[in-house]
Amino acid sequence: MISALNSAASGMEAQMAQIDSISNNLANVNTTGYKKSRAEFQDLLYETLQEPGANTSALTQAPVGIQRGMGVKVSGTQRNFELGHPVSTSRDLDMMIRGDGFFMVQLPTGEVGYKRDGTFYQSSTGKVQTIDGYPIQPEITVPRSTKSLEITEDGVVWAIMSETEREQLGQIQLATFLNNGGLKAIGKNIYLATEASGAANIFNPNQTPAGGIMQRYLESSNVDVVREMTDMISTQRAFEMNSKVIQTVDQMLQNTTGLR
Repeated sequence: MISALNSAASGMEAQMAQIDSISNNLANVNTTGYKKSRAEFQDLLYETLQEPGANTSALTQAPVGIQRGMGVKVSGTQRNFELGHPVSTSRDLDMMIRGDGFFMVQLPTGEVGYKRDGTFYQSSTGKVQTIDGYPIQPEITVPRSTKSLEITEDGVVWAIMSETEREQLGQIQLATFLNNGGLKAIGKNIYLATEASGAANIFNPNQTPAGGIMQRYLESSNVDVVREMTDMISTQRAFEMNSKVIQTVDQMLQNTTGLR
């Protein structure tokens, strides 16, 4: 019965981890480019009381074994990189990637950060950067005399100076990874490459599999509120069932110790 207590306790901890993922998804339902995540589970080691196929007598073998499970653990947090819906914004420096690519930005640490959020701004010097001041890579600087910006589907940035004059400012590049699930989220809609994700592969937009760029659009989060609420109810019921197991084992122990 002690193992039942431990198994139920591990089940409650696992469901709490699932609730944490669901609550974070719901909190970021309106976060640009957010990718929903879910907790994944594995059963723990087993106590083997009898091996499958063990001899039960001189002439027979057991067709099944006797094993006692030890509970469950969280094995990982899987992030779903399914494309979100496009949202029109009418801003020149809002961009959405129609593919698997990531924008690249220079972090203060010198590392390159990767993001799906295509919200960019101009600094006082005209440099294109995130709201936190991280410049896009390769860097692009907008002249002061620019009337508007035009960003083509293949990532070429043009400054419109007048009705008859335009200037090419640079080329946006996108990064892709063999394993998006291996990226490390650090907040501010930014990911870092890891050994699990593999090194970044750099493409110009519109090259497979990076995808093209949609100017004046942003990618919404891919959180399905109805599904998250359904998963929350299911997780809550699983938590309650594990809690009930603990209460039941406690009552059994009380009855056992009350025997005379």
